Amino acid sequence: MEIKTLRVGGLMLSSNVLMAPLAGYTCYPFRMMAYELGAGLCFTEMSSANALKYQDRATRRLLFTTEEEPIRAVQLLGGIPAVMEKMACSELLEEFDVIDINMGCPVPNVFKSGEGSALMLDQPRAAAIIRGCKKSGKIVTVKCRTGIQRENMFAAEFARVCEDAGADMITIHGRSRSMMYDGECCYEEIAQAKAAVTIPVIANGGIFSAKDAETMMERTGADGVMIARYALENPFIFSELTEKRIEKSVSELILEQMELTSACYDETFTMAYIRKLASYGMKKRKGTKKYKEQLYRSGSIEELREVILRIFP
Repeated sequence: MEIKTLRVGGLMLSSNVLMAPLAGYTCYPFRMMAYELGAGLCFTEMSSANALKYQDRATRRLLFTTEEEPIRAVQLLGGIPAVMEKMACSELLEEFDVIDINMGCPVPNVFKSGEGSALMLDQPRAAAIIRGCKKSGKIVTVKCRTGIQRENMFAAEFARVCEDAGADMITIHGRSRSMMYDGECCYEEIAQAKAAVTIPVIANGGIFSAKDAETMMERTGADGVMIARYALENPFIFSELTEKRIEKSVSELILEQMELTSACYDETFTMAYIRKLASYGMKKRKGTKKYKEQLYRSGSIEELREVILRIFP
């Protein structure tokens, strides 16, 4: 695939390979690793605007960042235009350069609350949310799906709504809400959306190798790709795609993640995060069951470090 810089609003991304927001994973240390490996843009975990409004401590922790992060992008979830505007313009998000609006989450309780992918069914409200967030003066992007039902997709129409409301970029997961995370991506829907707007369109979904990323770009004509869970299994996907030279082993990456996480968060958070990250790194490896047991029996960061070195020598 063609790797290039990408202009989004007033920002120039170093590459057109993006990291998706993933609940439980895209904390500050992971984002810093992805940037180091070649990602052009990374997002925080999905953050509820309503939770931020009520000063929820766990949600505020999702916003942790520093001046060292190359580009700071937050993903906001919400369905009430006034609340989304208030949070977008609040001091809580003052440090962020980009606000990504979640209009694609297919989870039932999110959908029933009128948030996530439900916003695709209410285009005036979706547009109002985008216009409200734009009042923050920040770059505003949207992540959505190809539609709600597999039989009735409307990605191109929705992309035009987003562009008209002021969105600077749109990322499209190539499945409808009803498809959740299964089935082949609907490449044609993304291609139609790309042809319908002038803002960058990023293709997402079903990318589990460099070859999948190339296929996605070829079949959609998108401006870039967004990698999701495969980046947990193989974070080197960013350097593979961008051909950025990285001379680090898996164990070095994970131990660096442990060090940075320990510096930014408490021990409980650090151990839970590193266990999850190491577990993903062990996928498709043979004979790792005993190591996974040791991983979760570790009682301290030092013990966890020793297990990591045994798993990834």
